[in-house]
Amino acid sequence: MNALASTMQRKDFELYPAIDVRDGRVVRLHQGDYGRETRYAPSPLELASQYADSGARWLHLVDLDAAREGGYTLRPFVRELVATTGLNVQTGGGVRSEDDVALILDAGAQRVVVGSLAVREPDRVLRWIERFGADRVTVALDARQDDSGAWRLPTAGWTQDSGVELESLVRRFADGGLKHLLCTDISRDGMLAGPNLSLYRHLSTLAPALRVQASGGVRDIDDIEGARDAGCAGAVLGKALIEGRFALNDALQRARSC
Repeated sequence: MNALASTMQRKDFELYPAIDVRDGRVVRLHQGDYGRETRYAPSPLELASQYADSGARWLHLVDLDAAREGGYTLRPFVRELVATTGLNVQTGGGVRSEDDVALILDAGAQRVVVGSLAVREPDRVLRWIERFGADRVTVALDARQDDSGAWRLPTAGWTQDSGVELESLVRRFADGGLKHLLCTDISRDGMLAGPNLSLYRHLSTLAPALRVQASGGVRDIDDIEGARDAGCAGAVLGKALIEGRFALNDALQRARSC
């Protein structure tokens, strides 16, 4: 086992089954494209209950309607979900203001996920971290590698170049007290091609104190162990889990024992 993997063995590793909600339904978008949507039969609450029954401690919940239009819409559902399942909820989509963060936390969420705004206005998000605490905010950065090898952070549904590079923003947030970072390689999202382990090894070296969550590409339980060995503190489970490519209880057992 290499030194990086040995370091991660001393940290808790968490799995975050993901539920993306649009129009009250469980859906998955193909690489973030709202015109390429797959719908799934269980209701969001039914699916979350299944995950809780399988032993999950956390749920990653995305408000796709709000992510597109702004204005988080799932607060009543978060209250119901927490009361019904007891899951810890990490959730975001359309978070634009400090009031949004406060209201989502008041609804029972454990963490609020902030994405595009963290790229556009990092100082504002750092103030939220100072106010609410480092354990209550997760910054989500979606990255794409350009032809020169630099990791860029597109916004507006991955259609606009923000002009911001991943490494510089990660350092800024790490220096400002961020604890939880969710990072997605856009090219892997929903593609079942495996997570980009080289990216996560790079982030773990760049900011070793951050608890990085791997997102995008997980296709089987071996990928989960690979993310842990690459320095991640957790992994978000999306398409492969909802399509039954592996059982959540098996994944949880592997994650907690490896």
